[in-house]
Amino acid sequence: MMEDEDRGRLLDNASEVESDEGDPLLASSVSNPPKGCLTRHVFAALSFMGFANVYAMRVNLSVAIVAMVNNTAIAHNRSGDNSSSCPVVGNITETATDGPFDWGEREQGWLLGAFFYGYVATQIPGGRMAEKYGGKMLYGVGVLITAVFTLLTPLAANTSIYALVFVRIIEGLGEGVTFPAMHAMIAVWVPPQERSRLAGLIYGGAQFGTVVSLPISGYLCDIWGWESVFYVFGTLGCVWYVFWWWYVFDNPNTHPHIDPVERRFILDSLGTVRTSAPLPVPWIKIMTSGPVWALIVTHVAQNYGLYTFLTELPTYMSTVLHFNIKSNAIISALPYLIMFIVSVLSTQAADWILAQGYERTYVRKLFNSLAIYLPAVFIVFAGYSGCDYILTIALLCLAVGSNGCHYAGFMCVHIDMASNYAGTLLGITNCAANFMGFVAPNVAGNIVEGHSDVPHWRMVFFIAAAVYVFGNTVFLVFGTAKEQKWNRVWSEIRHSEQSSDEEDHLNSIHEY
Repeated sequence: MMEDEDRGRLLDNASEVESDEGDPLLASSVSNPPKGCLTRHVFAALSFMGFANVYAMRVNLSVAIVAMVNNTAIAHNRSGDNSSSCPVVGNITETATDGPFDWGEREQGWLLGAFFYGYVATQIPGGRMAEKYGGKMLYGVGVLITAVFTLLTPLAANTSIYALVFVRIIEGLGEGVTFPAMHAMIAVWVPPQERSRLAGLIYGGAQFGTVVSLPISGYLCDIWGWESVFYVFGTLGCVWYVFWWWYVFDNPNTHPHIDPVERRFILDSLGTVRTSAPLPVPWIKIMTSGPVWALIVTHVAQNYGLYTFLTELPTYMSTVLHFNIKSNAIISALPYLIMFIVSVLSTQAADWILAQGYERTYVRKLFNSLAIYLPAVFIVFAGYSGCDYILTIALLCLAVGSNGCHYAGFMCVHIDMASNYAGTLLGITNCAANFMGFVAPNVAGNIVEGHSDVPHWRMVFFIAAAVYVFGNTVFLVFGTAKEQKWNRVWSEIRHSEQSSDEEDHLNSIHEY
């Protein structure tokens, strides 16, 4: 009797091991997703708010710097003919109070770009660490570091420009892990049939944070002074961290409160994606892959255009179109509101098209082309809109807004191509792409230095358009969303070893 009971317990344990592995060949199939607000949706919601926080903390300096700078002192140092600057029309502008710092366009470009020196350094390590140790701690601590140093920004700015540069670099180091860590978490939390829309929602937090941050930053600067911008958003980042640490876990297997039906559904849907032990990275195969390099090129092009707008649009609104700081912030936020809406709608549309049976690569290239070619056209038109305020703002809104389609484009391709290495792969492409975070503002700063007028800004827009067109053309020719062979090689070896071990284990049970 005891032998039968012990044998039953051993067989039950063996079946639990198989179930926990999430192998679709061994596990029971769940054909339909469970209903209701579920654990993966809580993960997506808190991830969304995390990106909203980090982008709010990233871009608030773009608005605050308008209030921090002493424009009267800078005017004495400007040279060149600004006769092509737009005239002040009606009451569209108010005289802004000068700030305490005499930073010219070059110094402002340096400050706005300093963040990215730290940001690019932690991209690849962040992706790999998330795959090895889980993304929960990495993503959460990355946001927390950014929040703490955002709180220290006023102290640093009042100390020296070098202290502020140092603080911005540290913020970049903290925030640099967020995107690759999140890609690694999406790879183990989000079923492929929900990948476009949930990834779009999560990363749409970046645009939501920008939309909220820009007008609120302008309001705070106007009412309570520029220091309040950093205190408010830094505090919100710290509060968010508490909720993230309490409710989110590395993967479905480690979550103590997830419904077993939802866990089974996620694991069955993911198939060969690893959810526990990390796999060795096939570095040579990755770095000699043509599709990977096409992904790098289009990511670089995307970020060059995005950061041209993200860091320079408030300055353009202030110095060329002459909007006061409150109007500047509100209007600067409009393009990102449209981008957020487009990102949500386009990712929903992409998943629907994929459900109709269209090839994944075709769908990714379609939405990526909408995300990059359309902005290139709109910013060229914006370069010729001159001082027509309404037309210029409309074109810039369309340029930035249509870029939201890229979340259904190349941003999902890392997971499509190599779900087991999604964090590392995004770390590689995002590292290269975010060099544009300090290249773009410095290019713009050098072009408009002493000549903040329409013709010089037209050159800034044309360069961004050219980079856009080149990047997506390379992706159309050489890119793909098909799973790469090197994504499975270690999985298959491990699966073979596990199957052999399980067979030996079951044989030993029968012998017992």
